[in-house]
Amino acid sequence: MTSSYLIPAERVQTEIVIKKSRFVSTAGLAASVKEARDFNAGVRAETPDANHHVYAFRVGFGNTVTEGMSDDGEPTGTSGPPTLAVVRGSGIGDIALVTARYFGGTKLGTGGLVRAYTESAQVALSMLKTELKVEKRVLGLEMPYSLYNIVKQLVATYRGEIQEEEFAAQVLIIARFAAADVADFTENLRERTSAQVSVVQLS
Repeated sequence: MTSSYLIPAERVQTEIVIKKSRFVSTAGLAASVKEARDFNAGVRAETPDANHHVYAFRVGFGNTVTEGMSDDGEPTGTSGPPTLAVVRGSGIGDIALVTARYFGGTKLGTGGLVRAYTESAQVALSMLKTELKVEKRVLGLEMPYSLYNIVKQLVATYRGEIQEEEFAAQVLIIARFAAADVADFTENLRERTSAQVSVVQLS
């Protein structure tokens, strides 16, 4: 599973005009299939006068990706697939892109539509700012009081985020780490504490 990948850091909207047809592409974050559908519905609501709302989305990344697309009334294969091809080739995950087309009176033909939707998607993604999404894991760490400071320092060393601490018969720390750091942290913790800390992966 990929532990980190690029995702949209904002919503962006761009427009190109080809033979009097306007192609308005909107791209943004969609961390689930529901969010992708909601994104598409939102763009449709904002651009109700458009003749077509072609969309593509990619939720997740690598081996865990879910994709979807629609030609929305354009000739089959002329709009959804080329839009998805651009999104897929961008290296960005958790993304939805919707292109609203306002027909300008001149038919573009199948090849022209493919080129137009491809270009519109490319322009939008060229303007889209991205950020790195790091996959996280939550660990529960139970230890004797004597090891509390050692464990807390080690959590900080691995840039773990402490979400909860509980002081009872033993100390319980619930902390969040980058998935890529979990194995190394766990091994280091075992060595530093002589395996006296119980580690449970919570998510």
